[in-house]
Formats: sequence, C-alpha cells, structure tokens
Amino acid sequence: MNFLTIAAARTLVPLLLVMSSPVFADPLGDLRAELEALKASNALRIEQLEQRIAQLEASAATARSEPPTVAPAMPAAAVASSGPNAFNPALSLILAGTYRALSGNPADYRIAGFVPSGSEVGPGARGFNLGESELTIAANVDPYFFGNLTVAVSSDNSISVEEAFFRTAALTHGLTIKGGRFFSGLGYLNGVHAHAWDFVDQPLVYQALLGNQFAQDGAQLKWLAPTDLFVEFGLEAGSGRDYPGTTRSANGLNAASGFVHLGNDLGDSASWRSGLSLLRTNAENRGFQATDGAGVPVSNAFTGNTQTWVADFTLKWAPHGNPTERQLKLQGEYLRRTETGALTFDTDVRSLAGSYHSEQSGWYLQGVYQFRPRWRAGLRYDSLDSGDTRIAILPGGLLPGFAFPDLQNATPTRTSVMLDWNLSEFSRLRAQFAWDQARLNGTDHQLFLQYLFSLGAHGAHKF
Repeated sequence: MNFLTIAAARTLVPLLLVMSSPVFADPLGDLRAELEALKASNALRIEQLEQRIAQLEASAATARSEPPTVAPAMPAAAVASSGPNAFNPALSLILAGTYRALSGNPADYRIAGFVPSGSEVGPGARGFNLGESELTIAANVDPYFFGNLTVAVSSDNSISVEEAFFRTAALTHGLTIKGGRFFSGLGYLNGVHAHAWDFVDQPLVYQALLGNQFAQDGAQLKWLAPTDLFVEFGLEAGSGRDYPGTTRSANGLNAASGFVHLGNDLGDSASWRSGLSLLRTNAENRGFQATDGAGVPVSNAFTGNTQTWVADFTLKWAPHGNPTERQLKLQGEYLRRTETGALTFDTDVRSLAGSYHSEQSGWYLQGVYQFRPRWRAGLRYDSLDSGDTRIAILPGGLLPGFAFPDLQNATPTRTSVMLDWNLSEFSRLRAQFAWDQARLNGTDHQLFLQYLFSLGAHGAHKF
C-alpha cells in the first residue's frame, strides 16, 4: 500500500464515522414525522368544531319550532327615564324683587267703576319689596303622564300653590288631558307666569276683570289639529274658585271655559297667533269693600253669574327667524264681561239686596322691541270702560243707585314704558314707568325697578 492510499484511508474513515452519527440523521424522516403529528392535532380540532356546529344547528331548529316572543316597544319617555336621574325631577327657582316709587297712596288704590277683585290688584307697596318667587318641580311620572308643581312665595311671606297638575304624555291624535290646578288657557297672558311677563305688572283689564289671572281647579282637554295651520281647541271645567267666581256650597262644577287658537308663519321672518275664548262662572256672596254715598266704608256682596269673552292677537318678527340680534313682538287683547245677579249692600248691618247687571270691557296693546342683543324696550297702553252698571232701586226707595259711588261710570287708562337688560337667558334687570289714571281723580306716577333671576332647569316659554 503506497503512501497515497494510506493517507486517503486515514481521511475518509473518520469522515464516514461522523456522518453516520445522530447529528446527521435523515432530515426527510423528521419532516414526515412532524407532518403526521400536525395532521393528528388538526383532526382533533376539526372534530371539536364540527360538534359545536351541530349543537348550534340543533338550537336554531328548536327556536324556529317555537312561536317568537316579542318584547313590547318602550316609549321614548320610558327610555329617557331609565337613566341615573330617573327619580330626580327638574327643579326651577325664580327670584324676583321690585323697588317702587309711587306718587299715589297704594293703600287706597282701586280701579274706578269696577267691583274690586282682590288685594293682588294695584301697584303694590312702596320701597323695596320681594316680588313673587316661584319654585317649580316637574318630571315625567312614567311613559304616560307628566307632573308639575309650582309654589309661589309672595312679598307678604304667604305661600300659595299656583299650579299642581298632571298632563298626559301618550295620547294620540293630538289630544292632551290636564288635571289639577292650572292657569286657564283662555286668552294669551292668562297662562303666562309672572317672571315671563314683558312688563312688571298685568294690564288693567286683567286686573279688573280676572283678578290678575284666572286659575282652574279641574280638568282641561286640548286637541291640536294635524294641519299646516296651527289650530288648537280646548275645553275646561272646574270649581271656579278664583275671581270672578267663588267657591260654592254645592256639588258640581262652577266654571267652564272654551278656547280656540290659530297661528301660522308669514314668510321666514314673522309668525302670528290669534284666539277667542269664553269663560262662564258663578259667584256666591263674592264680597268686596266699598263706600256708601256718605263716604262711610261698607261691605257688599255679589251673587250671580259671569260671562267673559277674550279675543287676543300676537305677532312676532325677527330677521329670517333669528331673534338674537333684533326682534319685535306686538300683542293685544280685548275682554268683555257681563254679570247678572243680586247685589247686597252693607252685609254687616243693613243687608239690603237688589238686582245687579253690568256690561264692562277693556283692552290693552303693547309692543316690545329688542333693538340690540340683550336690550329691549316696550310700550303698553291700557283702557277700560265700566259701562252703565244697573243697580235696582230697592223697595221703598231705601237704596238708590247713587249709594254706590265706587261703581259709577268710569273709563280708566294707563300708559307704561319699559326698558330691560337681559344679561343672559337666566337674569333680567328692568325699569318701568307708568302714568296710571285708573283712580277716580288724579294720575299716579309709578316707577318700578325689578330684578328676575332663574336658577335650575327652565322650560321654553309659550309663543
């Protein structure tokens, strides 16, 4: 064996031994083994998925064989009331105060020719006084009813319930039912709360014929017609406890009213609303203080029925319907009242009675112009006509008509100007001056300074 053969053997033998070791095993066999393991694992997974699909198909077949159970649709009000504040009603507080400077004595203020309607009539006490502060609590009762309570605190520290009513929220065909105590829907201003008035006080005709505002303890039915023209009809019935009615010592209803309101747009910058209303109520011993022909104070009383017609019209204008810069509001109402019954003179002493009939009327017209953002100016004119009140001469001529000097024919008037500054939608400062000629003699010059602040939730005002 030569040298080359020996060298080759020494090189190849170790190499063959290394290649035959486990490190250099067959790679193809390893891949085949790994593939088989993967196939086994996937087969198990596929079997599990097929079993799951079979279970779901069986459940679906069972559900299709049973009648479906449909949950009743919940009204939007119910969905809204299911939140965390479902049992927290909306609270609103109105703070009001007035300073008055009057040239006439407010203690002896009365509207000439008209039976006094109550202590709420007149300019109020001189100096600084709290106005009528209002606390309102309101919320949806459930998907079917809405509830509202408004309590008024007067400057004399008396507390009264202005409104406490429920209103339906789920009736169809434009119908709404309201029940409880509420401001009647007759006229325009009657349903507006004091803080939303455009002047400090109500027009003279509201003070003289409705005692400022007529509230009803009873029920109201309203229907809104499904037309492009705004058409609203309403009927009310109740106790009629407020002036010009009284609480009667008898069962049944004492007051009924009806109204119709119409409205529409005039282009894109103006809109209007008009209405006609009728109120019929009864009075039983409706007392009032007066003086006789000799100027001696006496207590009188009226018993009979009252019928009051109200016609109203309102026009609003704002450039292209945007009231932020400028807007104008024109508003007027005419009221006519007829009373027939018996008048008792000097109920405490002589108690003499005779027939009584009166036809009295009045109107007001006002305009409020927002001439720049947050600033408004207003002008209002009031006029009354007491008519020819007929009081029968009693048997024996004991009590002729001139025994009632306060009820002699008169035509009271008043002119008021107003300027207010609305710092925001929640605060208002107002100045008002009036030339009041409602008394028998002389003019009462009246200056009012007023603040109005709104705290908490507050809904939109009426048109």
